[in-house]
Amino acid sequence: MAKITISKNLCKGCGLCVEACPKKIMQVSKTVSNDKGYFVAECVDMSQCIGCAFCATTCPDCVITVEK
Repeated sequence: MAKITISKNLCKGCGLCVEACPKKIMQVSKTVSNDKGYFVAECVDMSQCIGCAFCATTCPDCVITVEK
């Protein structure tokens, strides 16, 4: 199973990772924000992650890490 790590303090909540995920398990949180006030990306079901790293590749700020 793959593991997604997001640097929440650096995430701007742009949502590009949400669009890139083929399993549709990424979302921009409606409740969790960082110190800058951005609502951050989060993985809602890590068990469904296939480790494709499309989310990490698409992230313009390189705040997502995918480990297999």
